[in-house]
Amino acid sequence: MMRAVLMSLLLVGTSAAAQQKVQSGPGALLRGLDKVNGQTVDVEMQNGQTQSVFGLDVALGDCRYPVDNPTGDAFAYLTIWDTGKADQLFDGWMIATSPALNALDHARYDVWLIRCITPSAD
Repeated sequence: MMRAVLMSLLLVGTSAAAQQKVQSGPGALLRGLDKVNGQTVDVEMQNGQTQSVFGLDVALGDCRYPVDNPTGDAFAYLTIWDTGKADQLFDGWMIATSPALNALDHARYDVWLIRCITPSAD
């Protein structure tokens, strides 16, 4: 219920952003956190790629960023599941500047988007 309310607010609050021109980057930089031991890892992925981040498999569908501000807000379509299991834990768009708005809900691990890979960031 709370997720639906937050997504509604996001859609209403970003109506101007919906009209903003975006471009797909070739990949994304993600950060993983093991909440038990505090270890973090940064993972660079290409669109269409699946990688293991701690005990999770993460698939990157697409990463988009504003054309006028390539270092600004990034949006990535991620699918995340426990390694060796079929049930998805997360499937949707994650926003770099607001990772808690649509976040992975896992007891031990956290994954969030840092930025898209852009020509200026390479």
